[in-house]
Amino acid sequence: MIKDNFNLKGKLSIALNNEVVQEVDNLVVTAGKNYVADRMKNNSTVMGYMAVGTGTTAAAAGNTTLASESDRNALTSTTVTDNEVAYVGTWAAGDASVAITEAGLFSASSGGTMLARTVFSAVNKGASDSLTITWTITVS
Repeated sequence: MIKDNFNLKGKLSIALNNEVVQEVDNLVVTAGKNYVADRMKNNSTVMGYMAVGTGTTAAAAGNTTLASESDRNALTSTTVTDNEVAYVGTWAAGDASVAITEAGLFSASSGGTMLARTVFSAVNKGASDSLTITWTITVS
């Protein structure tokens, strides 16, 4: 019997002022898994946005939005290396100056499909701080 498992898993590296302050795993949500399956046939929509927020509700498979979105930006870059896709989102000084506790990957500048979501301990982004999140999704 052939047994093959297809898994999607992700992790974030969160840098404040170019210094990594947290690394955290994420949950690829049901809508995100459905999106990946659809991409095997259709290739019209890509994940192009990352959002941050202040929600603290645990990530769950049924999530389609952040609990409390503060800001969403277009991705700075997306790279594919073998079985990994790395998405990079940035927030400049003055952008999303809050205690960030959650993040998500999306297909649109508002609404859209959420691929993944994570919740983490607060990263306090002040008005003069810059924030970079590198989000890597591994297909294994």
